[in-house]
Amino acid sequence: MSDADFIQVDPRQAALGHQLFYDPILSGNRNITCAHCHHPDFGTSDGLSLGIGEGGVGLGTERLAGTGDSRIKKRIPRNAPGLWNLGARDLHTFFHDGRLSKSDQFGNGFDSPAEEWLPQGLNSLLAAQALFPLVAQFEMAGNPAENEIIGAVHDRIDAAWPILAKRVRTDPKYQRAFMTAFDHIDMPDQVSIVEIGNALGAFMAVELQSIDSPFDTYLRGDKAALTTSQKRGMELFYGKAGCAACHSGSLLSDQKFHALGVPPFGPGRTRRFDPYARDVGRMGESDRLEDAYRFRTPMLRNVALTGPYGHNGAYPTLEGIIRHHLNPAQALSRWSPEMAQLPEAEWLATGDFVIWQDRREMQRQRAARDIESVALGDSEIADLVAFMHALTGQGVSKTPFGVPSDFAP
Repeated sequence: MSDADFIQVDPRQAALGHQLFYDPILSGNRNITCAHCHHPDFGTSDGLSLGIGEGGVGLGTERLAGTGDSRIKKRIPRNAPGLWNLGARDLHTFFHDGRLSKSDQFGNGFDSPAEEWLPQGLNSLLAAQALFPLVAQFEMAGNPAENEIIGAVHDRIDAAWPILAKRVRTDPKYQRAFMTAFDHIDMPDQVSIVEIGNALGAFMAVELQSIDSPFDTYLRGDKAALTTSQKRGMELFYGKAGCAACHSGSLLSDQKFHALGVPPFGPGRTRRFDPYARDVGRMGESDRLEDAYRFRTPMLRNVALTGPYGHNGAYPTLEGIIRHHLNPAQALSRWSPEMAQLPEAEWLATGDFVIWQDRREMQRQRAARDIESVALGDSEIADLVAFMHALTGQGVSKTPFGVPSDFAP
């Protein structure tokens, strides 16, 4: 990959997005930021299997589920993905279930949960994606009766965005910044959620571009960039192990959906009115039975930094998730709840693994698999792990903006 493979953004807007990304002003109760679930110290994820969103305290693996009335009401249903290279031009589908994609279906450039109510003017998938955590109850918006944001969301998804935009544009530290970053903004009262989304998207596109891994250097002609073990792992990845069947192309993802039989737990994301504590994957978006339990293929650059792994973070290590891909049935039989990185929340504990008590649901999930077993030895698996580490960018700790000195998790 090269710089030409990424969307071009205005550096002034990226600088503004940097401020917003680390500012709790965008959350309903002003107590959580984008960075709480996507922090550089955890590879732009959070180090947890299922995140602790609104109401939690702390950062990453030290984050707690809160206490009293402000404690979390639900775990975030899916693992927080890393944000690397989401500014790539070829990306057309976002989220584990693909519920955001480029499309002309609703006249605004996107097929999204907001349908025709997503505002016009968002200039990238990244900009559109940035708006949805802001209005998600358990991520950033908060719970009913706690603030005006969540109240508006329950009227209609787009009702909260103007309220958030007013918060931002009436904050003195942002007024001049928006007029500087956007040529069409002459007065603060012109700032809408569109400019906020575009700024956040610009920041993520610039800050989290990573194309300087040893693997990228190798592809540019430096055959000494990979170790002997990493080269063997690369050969397995593109050969015997079959990884490249899905992790293909420059993105290392086919952007399609596959059922892997990953061990289930947590509240899951279901279709509307689905009573199960389960995750139906792509079917929750498409409502097609053939899409049940299928999830989008993740990109792999910097994957060694973004554990736990799987759509719900079921495996704490790269070796674990690789072994699952190689033999899903065996890996599922050996998996234990202790492998899940779930901060203690005793009031949620009874539901964390309740799905395992539903024999029929577990049978359905075991039957839904799109991958065949591949026999590899321990040394070959170690080589695959080594190759995954070869996908880590050399500049991940020296991004253009970094974490603000006044960020207080």
